[in-house]
Amino acid sequence: MGMGMFFKLSLILAMYFMRTAFSFDNSWQYAHATFYGGVDASGTMGGACGYGNLYTYGYGTNTVALSTALFNDGASCGQCYVIICDYNNDQQWCLPGTSVTVTATNFCPPNWAIPSDAGGWCNPPRTHFDMAQPAFEQIAITTAGIVPVWYQRVSCNKRGNIRFTLNGFAYFNNFLVWNVGGPGSISYMMVKGDNTNWMAMSRNWGAIWMLNSVNICGQALSFNVWSSDWQYLSFPQVVYNNWVYGQTYEAYANFY
Repeated sequence: MGMGMFFKLSLILAMYFMRTAFSFDNSWQYAHATFYGGVDASGTMGGACGYGNLYTYGYGTNTVALSTALFNDGASCGQCYVIICDYNNDQQWCLPGTSVTVTATNFCPPNWAIPSDAGGWCNPPRTHFDMAQPAFEQIAITTAGIVPVWYQRVSCNKRGNIRFTLNGFAYFNNFLVWNVGGPGSISYMMVKGDNTNWMAMSRNWGAIWMLNSVNICGQALSFNVWSSDWQYLSFPQVVYNNWVYGQTYEAYANFY
């Protein structure tokens, strides 16, 4: 590789290092990336984080499914990563001087029937990103199938504030928490109705939090939310008492 190309790659790494130095672990990590979902990313809709239609929820096509080593049983849903194809090691397929920032919206499950170095790319303990095809195409040529990459977790930039979508029924309440800025993911939540005390919630799956055995219908709802880097926000009566299942409510603030 020529010195000019080496300088470009070094500059990209340096820029992202400075941008994220005060937010998360600022070290770059090595991994591999593949792609899925088709040229329009239609095959990425739904997924193990519970976001459903990724266009509706503002995640678009710059999304990724994480291997077990990264997914953390759904606790990583919503987190953002910048990914750079390792041109030093794969000049044939990597696009030099490029990078892409993706959001974790799905899980890449292991395939124990295939060796980890011959198709079982998401088998533990491998660190792997299965990217939406439009995101992969920004850093590499799809003919490659799999490429070596460098990645770093970065702050998520969102328009607007945290949103809560309510689903379930009287004694089984699910809350999809989405459009989370900053760390992108939630580590702990509490909810309070007009007629209840504060109640701890638990992660049902992905970005969906649940409250069981309590009927909170007809009550205005307040939330206390802790991000995965333990920022804290409180949202008094952010959900009105006339809410119905299927509705989405926007909070008053977001994490940064």
